[in-house]
Amino acid sequence: MSSASNPIKKLAGETVIYGLGTMVPRFLNYLLVPLYTIYVFTKAEYGQVTLLYSYVAILLVLLTFGMETAFFRFANKSNRPKEVFNTATTLILVVTLLFLLTIFSFVDEIAILIQYPSNKEYVLITALIIAIDAITALPFAYLRYQNRALKFSSIRIISVVITISLNLIFLVAIPQYYGDEYTSLPIYNTTSLVSFVFIANLIGSISTLFLLASEFKSFRIRFDIVLIKKMLSYGLPILIISLSFMITEVADKIMLKYLLPNKLEADSQLGVYAACYKLAIIMMLFIQMFRYAAEPFFFSEAKKKDAKKTYAQVMTLFIAFTWFIFLLVTLYLDLFKYFIGSAFWSGLEIIPIILSAKLFMGVFYNLSVWYKLTNKTLYGAIIAVIGGSLTIALNIVLIPKFGYIGSAWANFVSYFSIMVISFLWGRKVYQINYKLNKILLYSSIAIIIYTVSRYIEGIDAHFYYSLVTFLLIAYVSIVFIIERSSKKPAHV
Repeated sequence: MSSASNPIKKLAGETVIYGLGTMVPRFLNYLLVPLYTIYVFTKAEYGQVTLLYSYVAILLVLLTFGMETAFFRFANKSNRPKEVFNTATTLILVVTLLFLLTIFSFVDEIAILIQYPSNKEYVLITALIIAIDAITALPFAYLRYQNRALKFSSIRIISVVITISLNLIFLVAIPQYYGDEYTSLPIYNTTSLVSFVFIANLIGSISTLFLLASEFKSFRIRFDIVLIKKMLSYGLPILIISLSFMITEVADKIMLKYLLPNKLEADSQLGVYAACYKLAIIMMLFIQMFRYAAEPFFFSEAKKKDAKKTYAQVMTLFIAFTWFIFLLVTLYLDLFKYFIGSAFWSGLEIIPIILSAKLFMGVFYNLSVWYKLTNKTLYGAIIAVIGGSLTIALNIVLIPKFGYIGSAWANFVSYFSIMVISFLWGRKVYQINYKLNKILLYSSIAIIIYTVSRYIEGIDAHFYYSLVTFLLIAYVSIVFIIERSSKKPAHV
């Protein structure tokens, strides 16, 4: 069966292409982690980088306020997608302008609030990054709507290559060329080394804006009040969902800064937590590139007769693959750990916890089809708020007692909770007969393999890697045989 007639193959193909624009750039960015943690920054300095990017993530969600998903919804319902694009982009431009005016008016106060009063350049540079990334969000969404995955991916890759190149120039090439005298250079003398991470990012974001210039050529400011009301009605619950999700994702990094008992070690502990958190990057990369492909896919499949069967099959394959990623990282953690500096290895015990949490997050993305297709985004918002609230509450309770280990478990519990709630609620609103027997089988096998690996760790390395490799191959083989022998593959 051709990929044109098989929606699963189509989704897989688009996931791979979007992976070029999502996985490749993020993987390239991930290569900066060894640079930061081994060669350039102390644990405290890397903690500062992490904290600032956490603020960027939350504020970027606020500035796009659900317009990406609202655009997909109304562009698919309307025969005038360009009008929908113009309206959504106009809204984002207005909000972004107000955001920049606010930040630049109160920059000193904000620098004090985030506890970096002598580094107000942090505030200014990150505000510009957020603004530009918000402005480019809708053009990227329009490329996805038009199935122009290759251009989408190319622009993202070029932007990241520019950012990484500038990181190497600012943090490695110039300091090595000038030696100890580099600190006397005017620009290095007036700002911290951490700032250059964000200066490089800012230039990369500006390059993205230029590369998307052709998407803005036909843009016209559009204030269709009726359409604006409809998009805001649909998009604001999505904002709540996205914001709550982002809180679940990054609030721990922010709260560690303020809740750890030893304030002098807060940045260092945050740095350790963030560096080890990055070792879950493979899981996060796959989920992100899947989400880029799946969101327009779910909407386009909704009108087809066997849509629910397709969604069920997607879920099964998704869970099977994410368990494979979990096993790949945890079974070979002694190899993956060399991607970060040895000073950060004290936090490696959080890796299985974080990987599991991300797996639950990915399942929730799959489950979200029920409230998006039925226009019940408010229900999704309620679930996401529960997750965000749990994250905040659990971090408040656990960080003072257990430090970043408490943050990892807060992440785990929050994502597991919203996954279960969404599954149970979705069965009442838009029931999809997921293949629970397969899902439980694959999950059980993966958990057993992980448990065995923990039991035998510390023995002869050759025997250990031989055995876990055999077990990993066995898992893949079992999944392949079962899926291959399925009597009722999804057809459309």
